[in-house]
Amino acid sequence: MMNSENTGIALYENLGKLFYAVASIDGNVHTKEIEHLRSFIRSYWLDIDEIEDEFGTDAAFLIETAFDWLFANEIDADECYDEFVEFYEEHKDKFTPEIKRLVMDTGNAMANAFAGKNKSELILLAKIEILFR
Repeated sequence: MMNSENTGIALYENLGKLFYAVASIDGNVHTKEIEHLRSFIRSYWLDIDEIEDEFGTDAAFLIETAFDWLFANEIDADECYDEFVEFYEEHKDKFTPEIKRLVMDTGNAMANAFAGKNKSELILLAKIEILFR
């Protein structure tokens, strides 16, 4: 696997961390947030590139895999966000305007999925938007 493919795979894993942070920042991960994430992966993220994992599966599914692992292990939302920021700072070139827009669209859809956005979700989404500028 080429280095750019490894970075692509790491991109999707780190997006899983970011979306987990969005879902869990308020202390609760709701089923509707997970459903929205899965829907966005299948509807939008699969079309981003042609990168596949070691099993020949579209690498975008790694978003879901990472999210599920973090959820099952109850990892801290702030820790996940910080790891995403670190990855972003090291690989800004991987974040095209299309990917940034899709990150924001996915995060907003997840946050709106259960009773609208709460304060902690709004703050985190604003931090992501500022990071991308």
